Amino acid sequence: MSAEDSTAGGDWLAACLCAAWCRTCDAYKPIFEQLAREFDGRVRFVKVDIEDDEDALADLDVVDFPTLLIAEGDTVHFLGPVLPHAAAARQLVERALRHELAPLRDPALAGLPSRVAALRR
Repeated sequence: MSAEDSTAGGDWLAACLCAAWCRTCDAYKPIFEQLAREFDGRVRFVKVDIEDDEDALADLDVVDFPTLLIAEGDTVHFLGPVLPHAAAARQLVERALRHELAPLRDPALAGLPSRVAALRR
């Protein structure tokens, strides 16, 4: 199955959950922007400021920065902290597109991808 074929099940989203005061998030920004260019047309990339966009996050408590969210439609395939290493983030996105990451079955994440995708970026 090609990467293009694997996106047929829904719209893919990769969101960087970060904070304006986080220096690691600053270091991650150019990596995230590069990944957005690499996956353009297959994955929508959104930067989410946990303070400015707190309504979209609802009750989600982000404690490690940056945190990466990867979802297909409203199915979350990854939610966790990442270090500013392009290869690791790229591999996570590629594995998600190939459906190699098991969906997270946490009721607390219900609707999170839709709320994040609705943010204007």
